[in-house]
Amino acid sequence: MTAASQPTILTPDEPGIARAAVILRGGGLVAVPTETVYGLAARADSDEAVASIYEAKGRPSFNPLIVHIADLAAAGRIAVLDERARLLAERFWPGALTMVLPLRGDAGLAAAVTAGLPSVALRCPAHPVMRALLEACGLPLAAPSANRSGALSPTTAEHVRASLGGRVDAIIGGGACELGLESTIVALREGGGWSLLRPGPASETEIAALLGPQDAGASVAASIEAPGQLASHYSPGKPVRLDAETARADEFHIGFGATAGDASLSPSGDLAEAAARLYAVLHQAAASPMPRVAVAPIPGEGLGPAIRDRLSRAAR
Repeated sequence: MTAASQPTILTPDEPGIARAAVILRGGGLVAVPTETVYGLAARADSDEAVASIYEAKGRPSFNPLIVHIADLAAAGRIAVLDERARLLAERFWPGALTMVLPLRGDAGLAAAVTAGLPSVALRCPAHPVMRALLEACGLPLAAPSANRSGALSPTTAEHVRASLGGRVDAIIGGGACELGLESTIVALREGGGWSLLRPGPASETEIAALLGPQDAGASVAASIEAPGQLASHYSPGKPVRLDAETARADEFHIGFGATAGDASLSPSGDLAEAAARLYAVLHQAAASPMPRVAVAPIPGEGLGPAIRDRLSRAAR
């Protein structure tokens, strides 16, 4: 397709999923709802299909992709799994946790999926549409967020259409994403250490309860190992000011709790609601006539660090 055309909108039912599977097996691109954000899916074993993801998103080639798989058995055909990986999978899969694991030599993935790294990022999603699509395809699917690189992540089909237009062959319309925040990413290191590469719905505290404390010495990555590590990301296309109790005259004010703002992440101060609404409200701020954005303070507990991570990168 061309950027001037519009993608096919598919229903999130058996016929729609079957049609999406045909497109994917043929090397096309399909935007799919997950419990986190909409993903831009392509078959992960095709160099041409994966190259289409990078082209559609305008994504830098050094930024690897997350591969979505149906279950732990599928993960074991792509990556080397140890007891730590199995513990995390038992606790968090299907769900919003991505693991960066050693890539198997016979994994059969397109080289661009891992950006040439000896590791691969794997997630087993929980959303019924994505799970049904994985089953219908019978293939691992590379699926970064379905938006132009560096821009706001999409939590509705309309966000996808506005960002990518005809760069995607089809969109499965599955409503708004439940969590609205990208998955937590954990890298399992040789020697038993682990690193939190991106905060998300699965908290560091929950992971540490299974694996022990994060190894501070292993947490500093020399290069980009997984999505979401670029310093500037998730941008609404306007300057963003954080921890703003009040807004200036030229700012769209995003509120939280007692700070109402022009639009609130959660009037009740609920961090789960704030995470689910984060990108929708940032899209609203991007569409407003105000040239700048201010965001009310977000607490540092629970989902707060993950929300603040996205906002801090948006502010850069």
